Amino acid sequence: MKFKIKSCLSIMAVSCMALYLTGCSSYKKVPYFQNAEQVSLSASRGIHDARIMPKDVLTISVTTPDREISSQFNQLVYNTLQASGSNRTISSGAGAMMPYTVGADGNINFPMIGKIQVQGLTRRQCEDKIAGLVKPFLSNDISPVVVVEFQSYTVTVLGEVARPGAYNVNSEKYSVLQALGAAGDMTIYGMRDNVLLIREDSNGEKSTHRLDLNDANVINSPYYYLQQNDVVYVQPNKTKARNSDVGQSTSLWFSATSIVISLASLMYNILKK
Repeated sequence: MKFKIKSCLSIMAVSCMALYLTGCSSYKKVPYFQNAEQVSLSASRGIHDARIMPKDVLTISVTTPDREISSQFNQLVYNTLQASGSNRTISSGAGAMMPYTVGADGNINFPMIGKIQVQGLTRRQCEDKIAGLVKPFLSNDISPVVVVEFQSYTVTVLGEVARPGAYNVNSEKYSVLQALGAAGDMTIYGMRDNVLLIREDSNGEKSTHRLDLNDANVINSPYYYLQQNDVVYVQPNKTKARNSDVGQSTSLWFSATSIVISLASLMYNILKK
């Protein structure tokens, strides 16, 4: 009898250990950057500069000592109101800088100059290029100050995150972690070692890339910083897939009940012999 009881206890101990090891194995896939202390981040040095792409929206201001000349390059947009009882429109407000949408050919149409090819340039390169084109309109000893700003673009985060959706980005330097943070981070069911990035380049060609956020080497990846219109998709893990047809609590209840019944049946068969 003592032997049977010891056998039952041994079996239960083995079962509990198996459940514990399964839990440990699952936990290893949860934390980000697990090997951060062992990874060199030297490859990530340097400032990330976004490149201008077709359909980007830019604001461009030109400043010179001659305000009249400057005004010819700085086009303003005013809010307009329809005058009551007439066909006249009335401008209101101080006016905002006119936005420039980069065409499919990579050009913008700039006042006094015409078409300017800006596709593929960084913000600083675009500023230098426009300053060089504006300078012939000025006196030899005057250098214009040109400021180019990206208007907000969109990054979409889908899948196993708290708040999936499209997010407007006002920064040129925007990482996949910042996108996940904006979306409320991954749920516990997200596959951190297999995040899918879908990217469209300036020619409209799509590509896919896989990111392992358990590995700190992802910071060195050329895909760590996102670009305009990137899509980040977090795949569900196997646990979420198993629970897709049954509620989470119901699935856990059935699993626990199944284990208890199996152990009880095994103990009964051993003890009755």
